[in-house]
Amino acid sequence: MVLRPFHLGWQSASAPVDRAARLVEDVAELSDEQVETEYDRVIQDFAERHWQTEQLFEERFREVEHHHGLHDRGFSPARQRLIGAYFCHEYTYAAAALMNPSIVPHPDQSGMGAGACRFVMSLRAVGEGHISSIAFREGIAEPDGSFQLWPQSHFATAAVIDDTSLTDADDGVTVHRNAESTLSNCVIFPITEQQRGGLEDLRLVRFKHGEGDYEWIGTYTAYSGSSIRSELLRTRDFRSFQLEPIRGKAGRNKGMALFDRHIDGRYAMIGRQDGKNLFLLRSDSIDTWDDDGILLMEPRYPWEFIQIGNCGAPILTDAGWLMLTHGVGAMRKYALGCALLDRDDPSKVLARTREPVLTAEHADRSGYVPNVIYTCGAMKVGEALLIPYGISDSAVGFASTTVSDLLALMN
Repeated sequence: MVLRPFHLGWQSASAPVDRAARLVEDVAELSDEQVETEYDRVIQDFAERHWQTEQLFEERFREVEHHHGLHDRGFSPARQRLIGAYFCHEYTYAAAALMNPSIVPHPDQSGMGAGACRFVMSLRAVGEGHISSIAFREGIAEPDGSFQLWPQSHFATAAVIDDTSLTDADDGVTVHRNAESTLSNCVIFPITEQQRGGLEDLRLVRFKHGEGDYEWIGTYTAYSGSSIRSELLRTRDFRSFQLEPIRGKAGRNKGMALFDRHIDGRYAMIGRQDGKNLFLLRSDSIDTWDDDGILLMEPRYPWEFIQIGNCGAPILTDAGWLMLTHGVGAMRKYALGCALLDRDDPSKVLARTREPVLTAEHADRSGYVPNVIYTCGAMKVGEALLIPYGISDSAVGFASTTVSDLLALMN
């Protein structure tokens, strides 16, 4: 649960005063004693439920003050915070669904030994109004396939936009988490008009620009409520995040997954450009993809007849690029498979699984969206592969295997 800005809804065009302005005036007309009484009630109800609650009320008042020209009103600190409280609400960001994780090595690997790897896991969280946001968890993975999730603290916080004037811009925005908050409790909510329906299915990858030079890049679907567009999340430290559109005709599709390095000097992605099949795309620019791509894979087996898609960035192994896939079969049941792409020329499919490697069974078939197993990315630790996956859009599970065992399933 996070504390979020509350925006007043529809009002009649014939209303004499803007609802927000009228609300400010209602609080302004309270006596000092009434303000103290009402604010004490708010603090008793909510102070222990959120991190830096009163500071958030003050920040929200500053936004209202700027928008409604309240700079010369001379409100007391208590009245300012009370006004801020009226323009806030609690939002349970994963009340409806939790699903579609991806996982990457953490920027901080200090203290790791014996092949262990600290990781960052992203999740798609769905709250009231079916709005999707991006949440994070941290943990440690071991080369034997075991892992530990770091505990979450009591408070969750929302990432904050750096420049509020850019919410209607189409060139991207930058958000940051408070320096004192933890990544595991940070949530990135939709900001721009294109994103207002949700940020969906982030596929993270640790991109290697050069020796020791890494940037964490994720592709996700920005849903406006009526249209979709692929966008990029970029960060060097998981403290500040750039959210920017993918330009070009390929960006009009969803489910794009970036390779973790240049291939022949160019960026490469796996995409589903026609809604059914997988394509290999290349570009000279990370934010412009105007390539129709090369047809890579089509549905071949019954469990994937409706469509196939990638399940995150391909993973480089000694045998080639290991690509997790999902297939959709009868009764819209989702299952995971995998394929092997040539190391030097990933347009060549060397092998693929005839049967699913992971599918929903028993209780895992029930949930917000039943019969769905889905992941947005796995992580290789030594020869082990850790695969977090969504379970019917209602929970996240973890599977572990080895690269060699997956290769043995392909033909």
